[in-house]
Amino acid sequence: MKRICPVCHTEFDGRADKKFCCDQCRNTYNNQLKQEDNNVTYKINRVLKKNRQILSELYAKAEKPDKERHSVPKDKLQKEGFKFDYMTNIYRTKMDKVYYYCYDYGYYVDNDFVVIVQKKEYVD
Repeated sequence: MKRICPVCHTEFDGRADKKFCCDQCRNTYNNQLKQEDNNVTYKINRVLKKNRQILSELYAKAEKPDKERHSVPKDKLQKEGFKFDYMTNIYRTKMDKVYYYCYDYGYYVDNDFVVIVQKKEYVD
């Protein structure tokens, strides 16, 4: 029985349940179905990576490299393009201080300043 491939529209023979003429057409079809979800994921990951890069650069540029915490003005992060709504996880201390993490770099907001920390052993 002859069928038409939904991707390339060529006629092909095969099993009764075969929908595509080849693996390339099958892959193309499935990639198109997932493309919208993938685009959202790529955009979010791009923002997360940029946030991490900003935190790591500001952490590295700190005046005292031996300190574990570095304070920078909040507006400096915003000027660099940091998006405060995007983070990978949140950690709340016993003293009720909230740290927002972007992978292995975290921060907490202290008035008009952001205190940046680096988690040494990120993966538990």
